[in-house]
Amino acid sequence: MIVTTAGKNAERIYEKAKETAQLLNSSFVDRGRHSISSIIEKYNDNVLMIGVDKISYHPKDGSSPFFFHPNSSMFRVKQLLRGDKDSLIEAAKLNTGMSLLDCTLGLGSDSIVASLVAGENGKVTGIESSRAISFVVRSGLKVWDSSIKDMNDAMRRIEVIHSDHYEFLKKAADNCFDVVYFDPMFESSIQSPGIQGLKGSADYRVITPEVIDEAIRVASQRVVMKDSRNSSKFEELGFKVIQRNASFLYGVIEKNN
Repeated sequence: MIVTTAGKNAERIYEKAKETAQLLNSSFVDRGRHSISSIIEKYNDNVLMIGVDKISYHPKDGSSPFFFHPNSSMFRVKQLLRGDKDSLIEAAKLNTGMSLLDCTLGLGSDSIVASLVAGENGKVTGIESSRAISFVVRSGLKVWDSSIKDMNDAMRRIEVIHSDHYEFLKKAADNCFDVVYFDPMFESSIQSPGIQGLKGSADYRVITPEVIDEAIRVASQRVVMKDSRNSSKFEELGFKVIQRNASFLYGVIEKNN
């Protein structure tokens, strides 16, 4: 992956871009007067563009660039602040002060909602296997201004870890998170406009029984999974379906059962 600067204010962010390239073990290329497309063509590689207040990922296959946006979480946060319910929060039985491990962070929408509910005494950690996605989302969570203080605070509290979730779970201590969460639907949602740039970076591996066994060990209360209505994974992996939606379901494995 190539790291470069935005066209504007390049001098201000030159050192930041070089540091980012070193952090990601990537190559830094001086932007100069070159377009992003010309850099992609010259190096035949994906490009991470560092701006003053935005970081964007430009795939070499020519698909749309990806940048952080809180996406559907904005609507869900507003609902929760009005006192309405959220299907993930209900399925996870998440309350203030609890901890949640999001094993499929993606764009971070579910983690933002979980962090809002868990509050400053809780903990939300998101695992993302793509280094490009994890870096863009981690950076976005730190700087994005939603104009809603509670939402901004929730985003800042989320810890983003670049890792394979199975490897992370294997190394985690027993019962170290209240809830462990999976959303294998994220990969299919990449067809949506605006995030198609993630297609080449997303992790398309299926969730296996071995992964769920580790999740059960790590969770002190329950493991939650979201998937499509016609999914066979709930039964195959031992989940009990407890929350229904027009297009997807939530399944739960309770530790006290």
